[in-house]
Amino acid sequence: MEKESDPSPLAESHLNPTQEQAQAAGGASTSYSGKLPVMTTPSNLPDRPNKIDAGPMESLGKNVKDETQYAPSAESKLNWYIVKLTLAAGIGGLLFGYDTGVISGALLYIRDDFPDVEKSTVLQETIVSMAVAGAIIGAAYGGRINDKFGRKPAILAADTVFAIGAVFMAAAPNVAMLIAGRILVGLGVGVASMTAPLYIAEASPAQIRGALVTLNVLFITGGQFLSYLINLAFTKTPGTWRWMLGVAGIPAVLQGVLMMLLPESPRWLFRQERRGEAIDVLRKIYPKPEDLQQEVEELEAAVSADVERPVSSIRAIWQLFSHKPTRLALTAGVGLQVFQQLVGINTVMYYSPSIVELSGFASHQMALLLSLIVSGLNAIGTIAGMVVIDRFGRRRLLLLSLTGVIIALAVLTSAFHVAAHDSPSVNFSMDNSFSSLICTKQTVVSRSHCTGCLQAGCGFCADSRDENLPGMCLVLNKTVGDLCGENTWFTKGCPSHYGWLALGGLALYIITFSPGMGPVPWAINSEIYPLKYRGLCGGIAATANWVANLVITQSFLSLVKGIGTSMTFLFFGCITVVAILFVLWFVPETKGLSFQEVEQMWEKRAKGQSNWRHGFVVKEPDTNSNLGQA
Repeated sequence: MEKESDPSPLAESHLNPTQEQAQAAGGASTSYSGKLPVMTTPSNLPDRPNKIDAGPMESLGKNVKDETQYAPSAESKLNWYIVKLTLAAGIGGLLFGYDTGVISGALLYIRDDFPDVEKSTVLQETIVSMAVAGAIIGAAYGGRINDKFGRKPAILAADTVFAIGAVFMAAAPNVAMLIAGRILVGLGVGVASMTAPLYIAEASPAQIRGALVTLNVLFITGGQFLSYLINLAFTKTPGTWRWMLGVAGIPAVLQGVLMMLLPESPRWLFRQERRGEAIDVLRKIYPKPEDLQQEVEELEAAVSADVERPVSSIRAIWQLFSHKPTRLALTAGVGLQVFQQLVGINTVMYYSPSIVELSGFASHQMALLLSLIVSGLNAIGTIAGMVVIDRFGRRRLLLLSLTGVIIALAVLTSAFHVAAHDSPSVNFSMDNSFSSLICTKQTVVSRSHCTGCLQAGCGFCADSRDENLPGMCLVLNKTVGDLCGENTWFTKGCPSHYGWLALGGLALYIITFSPGMGPVPWAINSEIYPLKYRGLCGGIAATANWVANLVITQSFLSLVKGIGTSMTFLFFGCITVVAILFVLWFVPETKGLSFQEVEQMWEKRAKGQSNWRHGFVVKEPDTNSNLGQA
């Protein structure tokens, strides 16, 4: 091994990998069977403990008697350089999370400033979902940007667009400019959402890849938590929602500065035949020479395999779908991303304060405070997921998480159903000062309770001494709300004895979703695709995530208005049952596998050499059986 300042001998030794060159580079001989290099370790190399059972992967080396591979040593698993790369790239997740959380609080005050928004649930959904629409475009083009220009330029472009969008939103004089800013922010979030986990995964040793990619999800939940803190901080400030949305540009600028100081992904550099630069980066990730040697050989193998099936820009998607192993991987990846949204997570994150108000808490400040608690639980759950994902496994974590989500949605369904029948009655006998403001719509007269009052598009003025006593149903506008005085003015949800049950269901939902369905779809999508398709497949999966996100965010308030809050959560519960069946049938376990081993796993599945009914695992400790139970 040459000195760190001169990587060229190692780089040259892998341009034409003969046994003599391999011995000169690291003292190991390499035999080729046409596709993948196979390491045979001579006696003069130091022993490397921590062997990983290669399971059924005999094709990795017929000349190796014990059919095992060496794992990176503990020294190479995590170092400060990897931490710096992860933290800088993870700010992309912070942008994602901040935008998700901040709009939920800002929307409460946007409704107050723009009367048209207050009157139209469709316009409210549009303000929220236009960022998602922009993210769909960003994610769709993000894959090609990543493959052509690299991970680093993609992140820098996302930061620039996001910062411009934040300025547009903060300065918006009307709803149209606000929506334009939301679209720009969404473009940045879309590119960052699929690039950040990809960049982190490609700079991570296999044994800690899941935890590091999950750290990106922790940044997402941390961004959501930060957004609720910012929302609370600006509740009494003039221009409330403008400050909330404008602050979003700060982390984008910060990440742009940090990324200028960091290298490109070593795997992308290898793909571009810039091996010298790639090895310079890999030396910092794998300080021990033998670990560096192994990683370089695996990358050479992946690039050599790509050369056999060259991809042109015109035929890339066709070749992707015609290659069965990649098609199977894409099915699993896209399905997970879609179900992550369809089980309802972003109805909770985008509309959390609104859901709190629907459960019977009228105060904006109280809604934001309770939403902050929910967001904090999300961050705690994500940290728990980081701890267990590389020990417990991706698949088990998904199944447990989805089971908990079903229970939580059942609680939410029951809570809102009971609350709808527990709302206080309407008092039609009142003093003359309010007689001209009485809501006289037929729904109110016939049903005579708070729920009917709000469904008729009116407001409910509850007695502040006991909100569950009969109250007044009045015409809905800001002036009348002010006239309600010291009493409590309800416009979204009715007071109920069971509001606490809805909050408990909301908390349970976040606690069970965040360790599994939150980070695992992103972790799996960062590691299941072949190198040459990784950017494209990651873009397709992220686009699918955002399309599903758009469907949910654009329809949630309309669903609540049309079929009721209780039935809406029941609908999400039914989708979650389907998600469990999908995981059981399509999603493999990838815990502890290198990228090359994951590719081999899909090859075996495509040939029908795996026990699909029970799921499949490539490696289990101390077993040489075909496939372990997931």
